[in-house]
Amino acid sequence: NVFRLSLSLYIYIERRNSALHSQMSLSGKTVLVTGAAGYIGSHTCLQLLKEECKVIAYDNLDNSSFESLERVKRLSGGKGNLMTSIEGDILDGEKLDAVFEANEIFAVIHFAGLKAVGESVSKPLRYYENNINGTVVLLKSMVKAKCKSIIFSSSATVYGEPKTVPCTEEFETSALNPYGKTKLFIEHILTDQHASDNEWNCLILRYFNPVGAHPSGEIGEDPKGIPNNLMPFVQQVAVGRRPELSVFGTDYDTKDGTGRRDYIHVVDLADGHVAALKKIAKENGKCGRIVVNLGTGKSTSVLELVGAFEKAAGKKIPMKMVARRPGDAAEVYAKTDLAYEILGWRAEKTIEECCVDQWNWASKNPYGYSGKED
Repeated sequence: NVFRLSLSLYIYIERRNSALHSQMSLSGKTVLVTGAAGYIGSHTCLQLLKEECKVIAYDNLDNSSFESLERVKRLSGGKGNLMTSIEGDILDGEKLDAVFEANEIFAVIHFAGLKAVGESVSKPLRYYENNINGTVVLLKSMVKAKCKSIIFSSSATVYGEPKTVPCTEEFETSALNPYGKTKLFIEHILTDQHASDNEWNCLILRYFNPVGAHPSGEIGEDPKGIPNNLMPFVQQVAVGRRPELSVFGTDYDTKDGTGRRDYIHVVDLADGHVAALKKIAKENGKCGRIVVNLGTGKSTSVLELVGAFEKAAGKKIPMKMVARRPGDAAEVYAKTDLAYEILGWRAEKTIEECCVDQWNWASKNPYGYSGKED
């Protein structure tokens, strides 16, 4: 009876804290979002506008377009005037300094960075220059402006090839390619910055496999060239842009022999960034350094995902079974308890919802924002 009472009390307190956290107001706070026009950035900007934040959307448009942000404004329910779009590079310290001087920025959400694993192997210096040096330039501007709160878009790639699952935040980190190394090194930079000045709030969000799109079908993932990830490749096969999907490996020790990953809906992911921002506000800028996984805590196989997409789209996806890729693990998924405990956040959407929303976006925008073939 004592145990049950203690457990009930614990659950009550956790639910109350989560409810209070979700009610924390961000209205009027100015947030600088780097890489704002990209896939996750644009969805996060929309969620920030819904919270009545003033959003400074900063992007060099290397792999994106401001069309995504124009659509965000239209989806915002009349709050588009709260967002200002700036074309700029995180390597441009003077432009960043000017942005900080002109605005009282509450926090930075840092998405900007190159992210193609294959390209990072062939062009490592470009990735180190852009991702790492760009982050250092951004942090220097923040230091000058006395803005000491940053939410960093990290990745499950920092876990390398995990020996067991689910992945917890305490796992040993490693990186298998230059892209992953940039994510990991930026984590180290933020850790060292906080150690040098404990007034800094460095929230590091390690997320797994973002998929899906806004339910409206107006914004979604629009990669240039050949997609690096499974879902946008499936999407392009479905709309006729690619002839078939290559399934890498069918002999893994999994239920159907294909690799299993933790796929998280991009809107859930965007809400995770909003929850991190609310954490900073709730703690009055005294969060310190926090590292959390953002995932669903469940894994889905390649064939299961394709099956769910086929059901959503009402058509078959042609597939070709090929050999495994070097370094691909059989199964990777997140342990997400810490995100709920610290941020009051958990993923809500199912893989079926992810596929319905992805197809809605793809069918309305088969060639992305440009509407033209590559």
